[in-house]
Amino acid sequence: MTVADRLLRMFTLLLGEGPPLRVRGWDGSMAGPPDAPVVDIRSRQAIRRLVHEPNQLGLGRAYVAGELDVEGDLYDVLDTLSVISGRQVGAVDKASLIKEATLLGAIGKEPAPPPEEIHLAGAKHSRDRDRAAISSHYDAGNEFYRLLLGPSMVYSCAYWAGPDSSLEEAQRDKLQLICRKLQLGPESRLLDVGCGWGSLALHAAREHGTRVVGVTLSVEQLELARARAAEAGLTDRVEFRLQDYRDVADGPFDAISSVGMAEHVGDEMYAEYCAHLYELLRPGGRLLNHQISRHPSHPPSNPSFIASFVFPDGDLAPIGTTVGLIEGAGFQVHDTESLREHYTTTLRAWSANLEAGWDRAVKLTSEGRARVWRLYMAACALSFRYGNIGVHQVLAVKLGPGGASGMPATRRAWLG
Repeated sequence: MTVADRLLRMFTLLLGEGPPLRVRGWDGSMAGPPDAPVVDIRSRQAIRRLVHEPNQLGLGRAYVAGELDVEGDLYDVLDTLSVISGRQVGAVDKASLIKEATLLGAIGKEPAPPPEEIHLAGAKHSRDRDRAAISSHYDAGNEFYRLLLGPSMVYSCAYWAGPDSSLEEAQRDKLQLICRKLQLGPESRLLDVGCGWGSLALHAAREHGTRVVGVTLSVEQLELARARAAEAGLTDRVEFRLQDYRDVADGPFDAISSVGMAEHVGDEMYAEYCAHLYELLRPGGRLLNHQISRHPSHPPSNPSFIASFVFPDGDLAPIGTTVGLIEGAGFQVHDTESLREHYTTTLRAWSANLEAGWDRAVKLTSEGRARVWRLYMAACALSFRYGNIGVHQVLAVKLGPGGASGMPATRRAWLG
């Protein structure tokens, strides 16, 4: 039996009977259907990782370290293997796995995690730890994010109005959709929680004359956001701060936007997050919460590749749970819109940017970090496509006197 034959047996133990997979061993041997996706196992280190962590974390570590690779588009390979859309990696016959690894000479001490893996210290969701968690993800270099996201520098789901839209146009349309839902204008004061590189704040100020306070925990985001505001001549209308949302105390605001930020808040802190935003709004003010959700039938994986390499301490809740917590803080939810399919398209566009600029991305970060992003975006695009996760914009109101919401009668008022 060749190295590749034994490797294929190991992947059958990991992924289920008969995975549509062709394996290349470190000795050049091949096994599996000739027309199946090729997984290249480059070293015994990959097998040692899988023996100690026979799950998505073990596979992810081996991929990030370059000990395991695939031929072709990673998105297509993962789709074919059904790792995302169907089977769950993890429930394996450990004794049989160890037996195959022993015959391959791959038993030994667990290799150290790749340096791109994130390890945080301190109490979970303390201010210091939250700051470190945000920095670990967003302070990867503004030029790297510019390569990935394009000139819009918008790191959240775009809004694809038509099949011919560019990524830049789709992100502009998303920013405009948010501003219309919040009914922003020259008299409005907006708090943008988790403002990123300032794109929404700058759009609101430039296109609607809105006065904006944007807060972030990322030093690199803050520096670029301030530079962009100065370049656009908008420093009189936009203020960017390095500040925890819990420390914002200069309300009231007419509107609050939280776009791609609430996933970082954590299950333990979500009620406090909603209550604090409620207190910061004036009566009749609006909250637009744009947040990734998970389907109730797909509980979070433990251990998780994304928690270990991408979003430490992040949590995804079902949309029903999120709406309940927002209303529990006193808000009245007026509109919920799913943009799930839009996120699949957005991630594929970001992946195309990464592949087109691969060599530069590696120079700007590291090969391991670029591989983290390749795997993360491919896996997430499939999760959105199959409905395992979604993304929703929830528009909520802090009711005014007599229960007045100030909301228009129909959606046409903000979509037109």
